[in-house]
Amino acid sequence: MLNRNVSKVRLFFRNNVRRVETLFFIIKSLLSERQFIYVSAVLVSVSTAFAVIVLKGFAHNVFLFANYINGYLKLPYINSLLPIVGIILTVFVVRKVLGGKIEKGSSRILYAVAKRGGIMPRKQMYAQIVTSSLTVGLGGSAGLESPITITGAAFGSNFAQKYKLSKKDRILLLACGVAAGIAAAFNAPITGVLFAIEVVLADVSITAFIPIMISAATGAIVSTVVLNEEVLLSFRQQHSFDYHNIPYYILLGILGGLVSVYHARKFQKIEAHFAKMRNGDYRKALYGALPLAALIFLLPTLFGEGYESIKVLANPNPEALLNNTVLEEFKHNGWVLLAFVGVTMLVKVYATGLTLSSGGNGGNFAPSLFVGSYLGFFVAKFVHLIGLDRDLPVGNFTIVGMAGILSGLFHAPLTAIFLIGEITGGYNLMLPLMIVSSVSFAVSKQFEKHSMDIKHLAEEGQVFTSDKDRNILSSIDLLSVVTTDIKTIQTTHKPDDVINLLSTTSQNIFAVTDEKNRLIGIVDFNSIRHLVFSPFKIKYSKLEEMIASPREVVSIEDSVESIMEKFDAAGTDYLPILKDERYYGFVFKSKILEAYRQKLKEIVIE
Repeated sequence: MLNRNVSKVRLFFRNNVRRVETLFFIIKSLLSERQFIYVSAVLVSVSTAFAVIVLKGFAHNVFLFANYINGYLKLPYINSLLPIVGIILTVFVVRKVLGGKIEKGSSRILYAVAKRGGIMPRKQMYAQIVTSSLTVGLGGSAGLESPITITGAAFGSNFAQKYKLSKKDRILLLACGVAAGIAAAFNAPITGVLFAIEVVLADVSITAFIPIMISAATGAIVSTVVLNEEVLLSFRQQHSFDYHNIPYYILLGILGGLVSVYHARKFQKIEAHFAKMRNGDYRKALYGALPLAALIFLLPTLFGEGYESIKVLANPNPEALLNNTVLEEFKHNGWVLLAFVGVTMLVKVYATGLTLSSGGNGGNFAPSLFVGSYLGFFVAKFVHLIGLDRDLPVGNFTIVGMAGILSGLFHAPLTAIFLIGEITGGYNLMLPLMIVSSVSFAVSKQFEKHSMDIKHLAEEGQVFTSDKDRNILSSIDLLSVVTTDIKTIQTTHKPDDVINLLSTTSQNIFAVTDEKNRLIGIVDFNSIRHLVFSPFKIKYSKLEEMIASPREVVSIEDSVESIMEKFDAAGTDYLPILKDERYYGFVFKSKILEAYRQKLKEIVIE
């Protein structure tokens, strides 16, 4: 009976989905291409906004539940135990439901844009919601914004695939999903637009602004209507900007850049450590979750996203941060509070690294805001305690510090400036935001060329960056410029066989391979011309005398950018290419340059 009812529900759901899809195909046929993009932007953003509501609502309610048990039922260990459960459940879902693998991190969006033409797996439409709600919702020390942006991007990408839109429109709707996600998560539509343009789209045309703005506005509206304001990160109390404090804001910007570099490098080391582990998934989960539990027990504000503690720090009574901690009885001691904030700020990267590297799902967006607020509070409070300036507005520095770390970690100063401007309800802090964000970005850029999320992919040429030439080269499909129909010479051949090939083909170069198709060398007509036109010399020559070692060898796994660098180093117009360490073909510099010219032409036309 139960199975019959389930089957009826599934059939009802499928039939209604098909009706809706048919309706949209009809709408598409009635509208112009541009009009359908506008409609699509609204639909994608509404879907993304409701995903944000599910994620944010679940995480907030679990936080309230944990505080209720901790405060009223006097079970202080619950905050430490929940993250262990969350990470293990996440690993279970990934193994049993998602095929044992899930792509994490906003870098996957950039990879999809650069290498997949904006195509994202269908399962990303729900995988991020399920796994990140388990990890972060149950107290994992990470953020929900990265899963939110991936979910939004997946909605946009799969919508475009379903209705057979072009590659350009597919990437545009992907960006619309990202903009809607950020806008809904913070009720910050301008930030959503800037994040999509500054982080996701390396090159953007004016025509792309309108759909992205529509998506961001729609996402923010849905979030405002449905979500309780307590769930969102927002501030309403702040002092006006005083230009006498500019030196302190510059100092905060410098420290923000340095702390950003510290956070990025420590996180990458933790990731690398876990990546080398050969333990089973559940053992790895426990290996990371147990020390995470210990950290949360000692520093309870590491639990979950941490937005509630940011609000506490920015309010007039920051000592409330020490409630339900081992230092609660010292909460009115300013130096104890300062030490707690400083240690928590530095330890946050370990909590986030353990959460994500052990199998949990989340991102570094919320941790960057957490660390930034703690850094801003630390600087202002320290100045207070040493008596240097007792009028320094601690709340302002707590808020502005978030922009410093966000800008330094993600190399997105505009996003950082306008995000904090929007969540504070105005732009009274615009000048300090600009100072702190730009200084932090400049300092971070001196040490790290790329942002934390995309560093490993950028170094491999797998994502677009601010380098336009590199972007175009990375978008070229290497297989499309490889020549594989060149005849080869075997080591058993004789010089006469080479002469015969030269006379019967139009080739000037030949790869010499052994019986296992391993590359031995190259025969270049220009190099053996003196032998070919001398019957006497050719008669007494050996094949070995005609073979030259290639100046450089490339692999099918190399990026086009690195291949061009090898062309320059070798000073040649062709290079042999290997696949699985076996000879595969030749790549010619002229073909890459022609592909580059075509890509550049497409960009100009768009």
